[in-house]
Amino acid sequence: MSRRSIVMRTMFTMLLAAGALQAAAAECSRDIAAPVSTSGASVQVEGTHIGGIYPDLLRNMGARNGCNFVFTLVPRARQVAMYKDGKADLLVPASRTPSRDLLGTFVPMIGHRAMLISVEGQRAPITSAKNLLERRDLRVAVVRGFDYGEQYMALVNELSKQGRLFIEVDVVAVARLLNAGSADVTIMGPTLMAGAIRRDQRVNGMQEKLRMEAIPELPWHESGAYVSHALKPEDQRLLVDMLEKIGRSNLVMDGYRRYFTPDVLTNSVRPR
Repeated sequence: MSRRSIVMRTMFTMLLAAGALQAAAAECSRDIAAPVSTSGASVQVEGTHIGGIYPDLLRNMGARNGCNFVFTLVPRARQVAMYKDGKADLLVPASRTPSRDLLGTFVPMIGHRAMLISVEGQRAPITSAKNLLERRDLRVAVVRGFDYGEQYMALVNELSKQGRLFIEVDVVAVARLLNAGSADVTIMGPTLMAGAIRRDQRVNGMQEKLRMEAIPELPWHESGAYVSHALKPEDQRLLVDMLEKIGRSNLVMDGYRRYFTPDVLTNSVRPR
């Protein structure tokens, strides 16, 4: 074999090895733990299948990048606790908060806003958190584990001190309280409520009776996903890159548009 042939073969072997290394580097080193809770169109459960906007997009992107996402269904509070304990590699969907930033890297997907939601009635409008706190006749229901920022948490804590707060395990439970007249107001994203109403026949027809109110203490903010710092650095980089591509593509917003009518989205969800 000539010297040139040997050199060419050596170079070809090195290129193959480099390609193999790059391919290996583009794969997650292990399965990615992604506990989720039912969340409007974001996460949906039919029988044993976990789907929805985020699981479907992650599975699709993961298949192209060598990452296997293991989705398990848990209550929202448990999902958040697992992220805090380093047992959840992803927290999705999630609002951005300072405490969560300490534990992971946030990747924004959409703009999102929580609102006051109630069944239509004759009461006067609620214009602020102070106004809601002063209306002591109104009972408020929220979902354990939801966090829309410091002002939201301060409002919830004060409502609890006043003895006017119901804390439920999921959105369906809150919807049933509102429908039965056992609670007067909830605080969450309207798409979450709309998704819960679609899933549960016991509150069928409730959507048309809902009243949405925005208050200054619940402003627009970013919603997306957290990648836990408990993962290996190379896995974190790969997942953040994947999620950033999804965020830039606007596929999450497209998913919301396919699922919800404009009247539900207009005041609560917008492109990032």
